[in-house]
Amino acid sequence: MVTRTLWNGVRQTVSQGARDAAIGGRSGLVLWMAVLLLGSWTVAASAPPKLKVDSSPLATDTRAATSFSPIVKKVAPSVVNIYSTKTVRQNPGLAPFFDDPFFRQFFGVPFESIPRERRERSLGSGVIVTEDGYILTNAHVVDGADEIKVALADDKTVYEAKVVGADPHTDVAVIKVEGRKFPAITVTDSDLVEVGDVVLAIGNPFGVGQTVTMGIVSAKGRAGMGIVDYEDFIQTDASINPGNSGGALVDAAGRLVGINQSIISRSGGNQGIGFSIPINLARYVMERLVTDGKVTRGYLGVLVQPVTPELAKEFNLPDNSGALIGEVTKDSPAEDAGLKEGDVIIQFNGRKVTDSRHLRLMASQTAPGTKVQVKFLRDGKEQQTTVKLGELPEGGLAKADTRPGGLRRSPQPDVLDGVTVDDLDARTRRQFNLPAQLQGAVVVEVDPASAAAAAGLRAGDVILEINRQRVTNADEAVRLSEQVKGNRVLLRVWSQGGSRFLVVEAKPARR
Repeated sequence: MVTRTLWNGVRQTVSQGARDAAIGGRSGLVLWMAVLLLGSWTVAASAPPKLKVDSSPLATDTRAATSFSPIVKKVAPSVVNIYSTKTVRQNPGLAPFFDDPFFRQFFGVPFESIPRERRERSLGSGVIVTEDGYILTNAHVVDGADEIKVALADDKTVYEAKVVGADPHTDVAVIKVEGRKFPAITVTDSDLVEVGDVVLAIGNPFGVGQTVTMGIVSAKGRAGMGIVDYEDFIQTDASINPGNSGGALVDAAGRLVGINQSIISRSGGNQGIGFSIPINLARYVMERLVTDGKVTRGYLGVLVQPVTPELAKEFNLPDNSGALIGEVTKDSPAEDAGLKEGDVIIQFNGRKVTDSRHLRLMASQTAPGTKVQVKFLRDGKEQQTTVKLGELPEGGLAKADTRPGGLRRSPQPDVLDGVTVDDLDARTRRQFNLPAQLQGAVVVEVDPASAAAAAGLRAGDVILEINRQRVTNADEAVRLSEQVKGNRVLLRVWSQGGSRFLVVEAKPARR
């Protein structure tokens, strides 16, 4: 065994091993309701629902209203109460013994009297969006329900409803009641909503009956909350409480802008931080569920990450916007279109890409098979290509790496000081559970006080590139590290099933 130094102090253990090339894929807060994963119910349908749509902008130069009663009278009939019931199996671990005659006889009446099932009832809200009875609500409101009843705003007219479909990745569900001329709400373009706009939340909190609260749009595009897989929430301080889930968030013109979903609260009640699913996202999910019986999402085939100030500097970017490609999936639409690792996507289908989350959302809401124009930066120069989106595999998620790329400075003067690497062989692959065909230099040890550790490099990561040059083994990692000039280095590493870029920066030594 040979021991060397990687850039003035990084030890390397070199051993012979397999060196095959491949890239793998990679797929908080306490809230008063957790989104439950559920199966997909489907009901055949042939045409998308017919909505009332008004996308005209709100007038912003009008005087503040002294009463919203005309708006409430207009939209309240469209908001319904949803009562769902489901059967829950008691003591599932003992279920086989309940049905065994020997055990029933042996234990007698006390054992026999233990309840095997119980009925759970839950309360939520929904919004009528078509005159023929389609209703939008949250997936967790109807999750696993055996029976669903919908009460209109008068709380006297009650219908039985069936689930058309549910998408746990967005927490959107569509249910339907039979009939005609239901009071359908008018929807608008939620992209036009602005922070500061007045909004009303309508629902049935705590089961007290239909209630209206007022607030403003506190923020847009809230994500990273860990509530659902695809997050693009409208945040509002309009009071949202248990039972409001699935209810309406409407603008000052009475148009539906969102479906109320959850709150952040330490007490369980409203504390002014509520989240609603934008109607544009809910509408896309609804149309897919009604027409296709499932939600199909566009698939680009890239692992993207946010552009940090450090990465923007390394890639010669004008600002921190866009989505940096850390990995391109083999045989994917992105690879076919010529996209590469290190490209920064700045525009997707004519719309500006603000960050990696935004790109992920836009791709997911574009139908598979659609040809989209993608603008990107490569080596600081703008280029364009056409990508024909594939279909995201059922049950899969669009890949995104939202881990921060920021780092703290280390007192060590050498950029990669404190990092120990080894060749990828059978032993190290078993030790770190690495794919058989992954190629690079595996990190076996990282000094916790090093700049590399501060940047996010961990034992088990595989270094794929150093300053945009490919690494095939540990010897090559040593050689490339010795060529690093200055106190910064750009790494591309494979970690936890996917690759991403890291900027490691060491603070110059004090004199």
